[in-house]
Amino acid sequence: MTSSQAPADLASRRTGKLTDTVYASLREDIYAFRLLPGDRFAENDVAERLQVSRTPVREALMRLQSEGLVRGHFRNGWEVVPIDLARFASLYELREMLELHAVRKLCSPRMAASVRQQLVAEQGAIWQCAPSDRLADGLAVAALDEAFHCALVQAAGNPEADTVYRQLANQLRIMRRLDFAYGDCIADTYAEHRAILEAIARGDGDDASRLVARHIEDSHTVVERITITRLEQVRAASVQAAPARGTLAAPAPTRRKRFG
Repeated sequence: MTSSQAPADLASRRTGKLTDTVYASLREDIYAFRLLPGDRFAENDVAERLQVSRTPVREALMRLQSEGLVRGHFRNGWEVVPIDLARFASLYELREMLELHAVRKLCSPRMAASVRQQLVAEQGAIWQCAPSDRLADGLAVAALDEAFHCALVQAAGNPEADTVYRQLANQLRIMRRLDFAYGDCIADTYAEHRAILEAIARGDGDDASRLVARHIEDSHTVVERITITRLEQVRAASVQAAPARGTLAAPAPTRRKRFG
């Protein structure tokens, strides 16, 4: 490495770390509904709030856009992507199709028993533990839950399906986190994952498919209800915080503008 390269490399690493920080901050704002679906904001406002330059902000927003969480408007800032329940229903349907295919393939006589054994051993160490050893942090369990379902698809041995599923998991992550952050699903998740693993260990494709389908459908039903409830709660709080009748206030915008 030459002396002229070293400062550039250091600057690049510094920008990369700042990008990660900005990305994590904005993503958490979206997941926690501090930034609501439909909220608009500008790069400058984010940069000022987080005390960084626009470069890491722009790079972080591009990452969030690739995950379907925000979208850019030419010369008109950025917007948190509105939650489209019909779209998420389609994504959950695709998720179910991919996972059902995966567990049926895993339980097929053509699948090497060693593949099932390895999957059950690795995931069983997490999901078949004693109740006293279970995690209580909903967001931590959400990450493990995503890893569990990704592992099912990966173990089935189709790399193209694995790639599609991981892209799908990125798009569903906000819904999964809502389920675990605001729902009461941790105990059920441990029990249901345990049952799925037991069915796979037996090579019982019918039972494994039934359990996976019910698991996904129940999750979709709950998370849709949570999403509607949380949005209603946040919007009601915004109305209560608005100026009282008779006071001077600007007309309400079609979309909230944040940070500015």
